[in-house]
Amino acid sequence: MEHTVYNWQLKRKMAYKYPETRPKKQVAWVFDTNKCIACQTCTIACKNAWTAGKGQEFMFWNNVETKPWGFYPLGWDLRLLEKLNGQSWSGERYTGKTIFENAPYGEEITGFQPEEDDYQYPNIGEDEISEPVHQGEYIKIPHQPWMFYLARICNHCTHPACLAACTRKSIYKRDDGIVLLDQKRCRGYRECVRACPYKKSFFRAYTGKSEKCIACYPGVEQGLQPQCVINCVGKIRLFGFISQWDKPREDNPIDYLVHIKKIALPLYPQFGLEPNVYYIPPVNVPDEFNRQLFGPGAKQAVAQYKQAAEDIKLIGLLMLLGSTDKIMHSFKVQGTINTGVGYGYDAEGKEVISVPLKESIIIRKPYDEQRDVHRVSIS
Repeated sequence: MEHTVYNWQLKRKMAYKYPETRPKKQVAWVFDTNKCIACQTCTIACKNAWTAGKGQEFMFWNNVETKPWGFYPLGWDLRLLEKLNGQSWSGERYTGKTIFENAPYGEEITGFQPEEDDYQYPNIGEDEISEPVHQGEYIKIPHQPWMFYLARICNHCTHPACLAACTRKSIYKRDDGIVLLDQKRCRGYRECVRACPYKKSFFRAYTGKSEKCIACYPGVEQGLQPQCVINCVGKIRLFGFISQWDKPREDNPIDYLVHIKKIALPLYPQFGLEPNVYYIPPVNVPDEFNRQLFGPGAKQAVAQYKQAAEDIKLIGLLMLLGSTDKIMHSFKVQGTINTGVGYGYDAEGKEVISVPLKESIIIRKPYDEQRDVHRVSIS
């Protein structure tokens, strides 16, 4: 049986297997692609925490791939884009078909089952640029040959394809929006693997069960951000709760970036799942490529990011990314660009972090008489 649900990312209603049940608070992430250095610390933190067991060697609930040539598993997005046969927008409204609406006869979802070999190359395309650098060329701004790092996790979607596809009803969505898989009910049919367009559901042959990201929910229940957020070296990540699309709060960090400023955008919204991981698009990438990945708002998001230094509230919030292991439910920024401070608060309104917009510069003497040493770095 097919139902009609509203997808605010597509600005229209769409077909989905189940009735619309939108949580009052939904877990969500924001990733700033411009700050990612592909150190893979997030990947290792996740793997050490959750997928270090036998038969999980190929499982990367978190991975960082280099676009445009990186994929894990191979061709996870391009193969699906080909099946959807074109992606069209009319302004902010999506006029093409989602993976639910494009399903072939006898199927509920457009998808594919990766081959075992597709999971053998997690670093394929790493650091590869879009085209060769020819003799005599040098880097210009914007970059000619370009690349960027795309960090990926389960999107804990509002309309999950894995949930819709599971014939055992072993996948469910909690009140906080986290999508989990009950392995007691799972029989390893791999319908979730086939259906998920982001390929973030994995089959573990050793146990005959499927597994997926659990959003580090034991920590989330204690007010802590997930491991991939806490351990991010580049401080590109923010975790919190996004409000319902028509009731955003300006003091909510996720709402401010997604709904108010619209600087953070979903990955492949045209698939129709209403994913809850949002990306600040890369500034050095052609508009057409950003549009394909993040939708029609990508160009404006890039323009806003480039002007962030002139917006004290926005730059203050961006400075708060990666500054604490606690979940920030609200924030504020006070002062000026030169003297301002960003503050983050927990669910009870207690301050959990404060970050200056500009660090003080201290110049030390080149020669320290007390220690009888000469300093190489004096600032």
